[in-house]
Amino acid sequence: MNNLIKISGIITESIVDGPGIRYVVFFQGCHHNCPGCQNIHSHNCDGGYFKNIDEIIDEINYNKLITGVTISGGEPFLQPDKLFILLTKIKCIFKFSIIVYTGYIFEDLLKINSYYIKKSLNIIDFIIDGRFEVDKKTFLFPFIGSWNQRIINVKNTFKSGVISLEILNK
Repeated sequence: MNNLIKISGIITESIVDGPGIRYVVFFQGCHHNCPGCQNIHSHNCDGGYFKNIDEIIDEINYNKLITGVTISGGEPFLQPDKLFILLTKIKCIFKFSIIVYTGYIFEDLLKINSYYIKKSLNIIDFIIDGRFEVDKKTFLFPFIGSWNQRIINVKNTFKSGVISLEILNK
């Protein structure tokens, strides 16, 4: 398996994609096509560019201000094997909190028969799930775009067997 991941871009220091100073990787390709999506440029599966996962790890390691990593898109789960490799390296090397944005509903991700998705879910700390819905747009809660989206504490959810919702503070 090669270490190339298809992305639309990277933000090396973000304070709007999760708590603290976060390194953000935007995956390329999305089939959800949510009207009003702020990352419309990341939808086309033929767009973007390839980046070596080890280069991403080196960039994270270089910046000592980073306190977490956020994976967004596009749709990260369209490249489940690459997502798994990236998440594994981040968690093993840095122990940072990991947030993943997805247009899928968490319960639907659990139903997908994919080794890499299941393994990735066991690494992720928080998932922000659900398609962006422009008619439900909100600015009341940090890190979600519309009311239908949820911030799920994945570890607590697996531990309790019940969806564990969180409100993340900036």
